[in-house]
Amino acid sequence: MKFTKMQGCGNDYVYVDCTKELIPNIPETAIKVSDRHFGIGSDGLILIRTSDKADFMMDMYNQDGSRAQMCGNGIRCVAKYVYDNHLTDKNQIQIETLSGIKTLDLAVEAGKVTYVTVNMGNPILESSLIPVLSEKERVIGEPINVGDKEYKITCVSMGNPHAIIFVDDIKNLLLEKIGPLFENHMMFPERINTEFVHVIDRKHIEMRVWERGSGETLACGTGTCASVMACILNGYTDHEVTVSLLGGELLIRYDEKENIIYMTGPAVKVFDGEIIL
Repeated sequence: MKFTKMQGCGNDYVYVDCTKELIPNIPETAIKVSDRHFGIGSDGLILIRTSDKADFMMDMYNQDGSRAQMCGNGIRCVAKYVYDNHLTDKNQIQIETLSGIKTLDLAVEAGKVTYVTVNMGNPILESSLIPVLSEKERVIGEPINVGDKEYKITCVSMGNPHAIIFVDDIKNLLLEKIGPLFENHMMFPERINTEFVHVIDRKHIEMRVWERGSGETLACGTGTCASVMACILNGYTDHEVTVSLLGGELLIRYDEKENIIYMTGPAVKVFDGEIIL
């Protein structure tokens, strides 16, 4: 299997052009290639497919082989892959995902994509649609007991579910301990991605993330968008925010009139390779 490893803010995936490659046993393949000791090493596997609805389709799988709806960092790298490999010559493309069709604007330098702005769509705030089990229509600053501690969560879906917790210190979090407890909490019937956010000022936040099916990652595009939306809902930030992640920075802008979130960030090729499955 020929592949390309790519990363956006350190959120790394193995990419395969499935317009040319046929991948057997995709969940097992995702687990194998993602392993950082015995495989290629990544946060998951992303397959680039043809689409009858858009220019391309992104079909993605987590480290544990589970299928994922959407990844903001991953989709930027899909855009770079298809442009840099001459599968398209358009500076604006549409990519089909399990959470809908996303429009991407490509910034090109010397014939290569460097940055991509993604129309991430409408934030979903209704509890039943995220989904989160709650008697309230929206979960904004609501208490939840995890382990032996009470937290306050704000829940947002950006095509996949997120729970955001505001903290004073993200550097000393025991994420490997509390992340799985949030992910598998009974309040979240489809499991949950959990973001821990420290608000620096009204235009800048920092964040760490525990992703369902992958554990802690260096960045999460949909989680970054959900976190900024949670900041706005709680009155902590303006509508354009720089988010500092372990792997870099993303710029998030919420257009209140359109009710759309836009994400701008880098897309980087790491290397090409071939692996025997």
